[in-house]
Amino acid sequence: MSTFPTDFLWGAATAGHQIEGNNVNSDWWTREQTSPGMALSLDACDSYHRYREDIALLAGVGLNAYRFSLEWSRIEPLQGHFSNAELAHYRRVIECCFEHGVTPVVTMQHFTAPQWFADRGGWSADGAAELFAAYVDRASSILDGVEWVVTMNEPNMQAAIMTAMRRMAESGGGWQSPTVDDRTDEERQRSSREFLAYADPEIGRMFVGIHHAARTVLKAKTSAKVGWTIAAQALTAAPGGEQKLAEMRYGKEDVFWEGSRGDDWVGVQAYSSQQVDAQGLVPHPIAPDNTLVGTAYRPDALAMAVRHAHEVTRGVPIMITENGIATADDEQRIRYTAEALAGLAETMNDGITVHGYLHWSLLDNFEWGHWEPTFGLIAVDRETFVRTPKPSLAWLGAVATNQGLS
Repeated sequence: MSTFPTDFLWGAATAGHQIEGNNVNSDWWTREQTSPGMALSLDACDSYHRYREDIALLAGVGLNAYRFSLEWSRIEPLQGHFSNAELAHYRRVIECCFEHGVTPVVTMQHFTAPQWFADRGGWSADGAAELFAAYVDRASSILDGVEWVVTMNEPNMQAAIMTAMRRMAESGGGWQSPTVDDRTDEERQRSSREFLAYADPEIGRMFVGIHHAARTVLKAKTSAKVGWTIAAQALTAAPGGEQKLAEMRYGKEDVFWEGSRGDDWVGVQAYSSQQVDAQGLVPHPIAPDNTLVGTAYRPDALAMAVRHAHEVTRGVPIMITENGIATADDEQRIRYTAEALAGLAETMNDGITVHGYLHWSLLDNFEWGHWEPTFGLIAVDRETFVRTPKPSLAWLGAVATNQGLS
């Protein structure tokens, strides 16, 4: 594989709610207690207190970038009331990155929102864009020296959840976290076709407007390069599925890639690939190397996603803000990542601009409803919070140090 540029960012990603613990003012904290089948995040990985250790472990193997999120519900626990103490906490996280020679990639919103925001109707309520922009404006005060900022994480997944919840409300059904797999195979396969397969393009356009409002604030208040991250499914058409693929991919992805035009960069987040036939998503066949969340082992999905993003955004520079595999086999994690990076190098050799690769995830963390899927480069004891680096952490650090694979 070709070597990567000397200024390439190599690192890992996390999300506040999944690692910090006790995010008690957020909508997800409430959802965990009211949705059947969901485990509780509780203390999570206690990274709110142990972030220095986490950043030191990342930097110690030669990685030079760390993506993490600010928790809106901590910073603005009540509408219009901002916590200076929480802003100071996140500034300390940023300073800790600088101290270790690590480039912070800061996400303003990673799935969670304050409960008060949810209570007033969430993203679809009147004034949502203004409220989010007001939070971003206040939080921008701690971003001095930060070069890379994400407005929102995977708004297309948030749009898909909103679309699914609307459909379920109309049918009288309940909501199920997409990562909770305590259902039967038949139920899970049906869910894969129906639950997060679609997103209403109008909801997508709403999120584009919210993103642009936040981008305007960040460009005025900071010197950071601003973008957002999109969940890329790397879908392909089975025979006869071409029309259905185009229909599904527009609402679920392309309206968001189009909304990235004019951004400084866009984050690509890819894990697996799936076919679409005339009825919709084709269930993953059962295979020994399927992941702990039931998806197929498809490291080639990353290059597929990068090429599609490059095409639809019309050449907006890319950063890989998430890529990884849910597995208990760390050798499989290394193999998957090596193959994904080889494909990524090919896209760059073809002229696509990619600024960095941030692995998901730094830690084995709370995966939106349960703990069993392990994506992390570092294991975390659920009782003591002791961190145990896996061989994949040192391996990725060596890749970074050598600017690519031999």
